[in-house]
Amino acid sequence: MKRIIYILLPLILLSCENMLEEVPRNFVSRSNYYQTEADAQGAINGAYAAIGPDFFGITYYLLIELHGDFLNGRGSQAPISLVDRVLDQQNIGRANTAWASIYTAINRANAVLDNVPNITNMNEEVKNRILGEAHFLRALCYFELVRGWGAVPLRIKESKDLAELAMPRAPESEVYALIVNDLLAAEQSLPISVGNEKGRASVWAAKMLLAHVYLTMGNNADAAAKASDVIASGNFSLVSVQAPDDFYDIFASETSAEEIMSVKHSANRQSDLPLYLHMGGNRPYNYSTSGFFGWLPDRNSFIGAAWDENDLRKDFNLYTQYQNASGAWVSLPNTAPVLFKKYITTPEALRIHAAPVYRYVEALLFYAEAATRAEGAPSALALERLNMVKRRAYGYDPNTPSPVDYPAGMSEDAFVDAVLQERAYEFMLERRRFFDLKRSGKVKEAFAAAGKNFIDERLYFPIPENEINNNPALSQADQNPGY
Repeated sequence: MKRIIYILLPLILLSCENMLEEVPRNFVSRSNYYQTEADAQGAINGAYAAIGPDFFGITYYLLIELHGDFLNGRGSQAPISLVDRVLDQQNIGRANTAWASIYTAINRANAVLDNVPNITNMNEEVKNRILGEAHFLRALCYFELVRGWGAVPLRIKESKDLAELAMPRAPESEVYALIVNDLLAAEQSLPISVGNEKGRASVWAAKMLLAHVYLTMGNNADAAAKASDVIASGNFSLVSVQAPDDFYDIFASETSAEEIMSVKHSANRQSDLPLYLHMGGNRPYNYSTSGFFGWLPDRNSFIGAAWDENDLRKDFNLYTQYQNASGAWVSLPNTAPVLFKKYITTPEALRIHAAPVYRYVEALLFYAEAATRAEGAPSALALERLNMVKRRAYGYDPNTPSPVDYPAGMSEDAFVDAVLQERAYEFMLERRRFFDLKRSGKVKEAFAAAGKNFIDERLYFPIPENEINNNPALSQADQNPGY
């Protein structure tokens, strides 16, 4: 009989009905599962699986994206874009689903960390790699939680029974301390190369996440050092771009020189993201007979007239017209005059599209921002790395000075603002904008520029009521403001 591992979901998710269900007899108990290297590999695969499809599922992806200043939701997602009020009940439910998805991944990583060290019939190098992956995945999960919800219960052991349910919200400083310690451990155990398996963590993915964490914490010198490690490795480079559609090579190719880590998809595990971006009917980028799409660009924001038409990223990310079957150009309808074009143009996008976790271009921007903050002014190297990104965006050789280069002599703040602007263009629809605005203290400023009033209560998502009701260490006083 095939052996199957039963991964216990976070206890906050268990209902009375779940608790009364009989456990199928073909499930193996935890005590006799973790016996072999194959068992360990199956367990870490289960932890990876909790991250996809997309990034902790489309529910979390859309929650993060629609907290950006450059787009608006449609239908049931429209209230997420109304940032002058708290989330409505349906979108509170989406936040609850996201919380549960992330804690599921944490519990699976904890199960690996608790049980795999005790397996004796196993290659030590493989064991260390799997433990490094578990540390990385747990760090990734808590980084999402602490930025989205603030102080959260810090679960560092596998949840097995109700006695372990009580867990108070740990201060953000404690959460960040765990994240850093996990990533330092991961650095020591993860492989230098994962070949074409870019859905798995490498030492470079750990360094990128550490750079991101340090930058968010304000540890700028450490962030710059980790980004420099990735740049100096020589393992990655910018994808060459001469036309807007060349950017597709970053997201579709299995051998992109820019890819450090992505959430991969397949025919059996498809991405939902393109469905939320494109229209149906006899139009391009049609991925669904229903033709639903949930997100509209907001051209009152930085992606409007201020975005230089010569920046190839503009035509890659947005479109206002398309060619019909006879080759004539047709404008989009007045109800949706501009749409997001990013992510692959054929129906195969649902399985080919990879949701980036980290790309090499971000190492350049991490370094430019962090080094400038650490040193109090942009150095020649920080300026060069920022300009490499902008040159590529305009179709120039990233390594050769160009007419679009940012000038020398910028102030510290002006330079960092330029980095944040490049990040906004470069990582559109890659779950970056809202958290970039939060860590830089520019949320209200950015939304005001787009004609929106952002209230403080929207800086954090609500703690799920099920967590508060079922966790003896929490009460309503632990809820985030506004909920």
